[in-house]
Amino acid sequence: MQTFTHQAGTWKWGVLGLLFLAPFFFLTYGFANQYAAGLSDVPSIVFSWEKHIPLWAWTIVPYWSIDLFYGLSLLLCWNKFELKQHVLRLFSAQLISISCFLLFPLKFTFERPELHGFFGLWFDILMGFDKPFNQAPSLHIVLLMILWDFYRRHVASAYRWIVHLWSFLIGLSVLTTWQHHFIDIPTGIWVGAFCLWLFPLNAISPIQAQKVQRRTHRHLKFASYYLIAAAALAFLALYLQGWALWLAYPAGSFLLVAGAYALNRPHFFQKQADGSMSIAAWILFAPYFYLAKLNSRLWTRSHSNDSLILSSNNIQIFLGRIPSHQHAKSYSGLFDCCAELPLKQQQCYQQYLSLDLIPLQPEQLHLTVQAFDQFMSQQQAGSKVLIFCALGYSRSSSILAAWLIQTAQVDNVDAAIRIIRQARPWIVLNTHQLAYIDTYQKQYLQQVKT
Repeated sequence: MQTFTHQAGTWKWGVLGLLFLAPFFFLTYGFANQYAAGLSDVPSIVFSWEKHIPLWAWTIVPYWSIDLFYGLSLLLCWNKFELKQHVLRLFSAQLISISCFLLFPLKFTFERPELHGFFGLWFDILMGFDKPFNQAPSLHIVLLMILWDFYRRHVASAYRWIVHLWSFLIGLSVLTTWQHHFIDIPTGIWVGAFCLWLFPLNAISPIQAQKVQRRTHRHLKFASYYLIAAAALAFLALYLQGWALWLAYPAGSFLLVAGAYALNRPHFFQKQADGSMSIAAWILFAPYFYLAKLNSRLWTRSHSNDSLILSSNNIQIFLGRIPSHQHAKSYSGLFDCCAELPLKQQQCYQQYLSLDLIPLQPEQLHLTVQAFDQFMSQQQAGSKVLIFCALGYSRSSSILAAWLIQTAQVDNVDAAIRIIRQARPWIVLNTHQLAYIDTYQKQYLQQVKT
């Protein structure tokens, strides 16, 4: 995680970034335009209702304004870390978008009437170097996502509405200047969010590997499930066309989930230290988040209540599924084991995030138990603590079992599981997870005793 302290002289490095990005932008954009113009047949994706989109000449002003905001953003970064991430975001936006323009060229089909006056002049300048290609994803929208995220951080909260309003006008302008068809907008939002997600400011980068847990066949097994689902949805989107193209959205979401499992990276979901998700993760994973939440509620519909496992030092410890915002208020402390679901909360909160349906290995249990033990030491007498995962069946129960052993409240795995099952009979701990808990006891706890 990065704190945004101001670093003097950052703007000088921003100038260097601008000197690199500006020619890179125009050269690659122009090359993709000329390439598509030289093709004999360039397809289009346009819905019939788009013919009703008006041409508002005045929106050329917000359309052009993004160039100013682009250049200024590189001079306004607070420190070198933010500047580095910002440059990488802008560079990746260009790289991904231009690749799409070259691999899947599309053409804008509307004939814009001749425009005069002040606004017409700006259209003439635009047409001097732009052609009706470079469509999906709209690079304008991709960059807008990155710049919107930048300026909403840099503007005081009282004036943030101006950033939102002007960003909306820029987004609207790609349609009302007759520069893009509708399909270019959601694809631009997705790619923009992907660039934000790829180079985060307040989360572990998805590029960074998970060093604690080893990958197992279960990681690849669940990765293959999500990959198959992504491929099926993508096929339907391309085969059915029309509004079925929206199926590409959950397909992209499931593809990233497959990556999280294949690479063993729970931080793909970018769950923040307060339990919320980054805005980029929300956009990219929203279809999966909603399905995961629905799955959590359906599986636990018969076991919706939390289970009081025991009282330790006059602190009640409950085990359960991920709570709602309102339900979380009934606890003074929350310990979160669930990487894939967000949680709005204001209580004392700690987390050790893991992937669903993947047993926690001994080293993970060791780190998690340490975190939970420290978390418990912060609680006052009479407190109520909830340890939870998506269902409250496996991940959280395995951590609690390891903690019972670590605190010498039981002597072995069977005794720990027996205590938990007495209060919550429906917990699910497979042979792999039980073996990992047993290994944890032998490797870590016996080392402490000796």
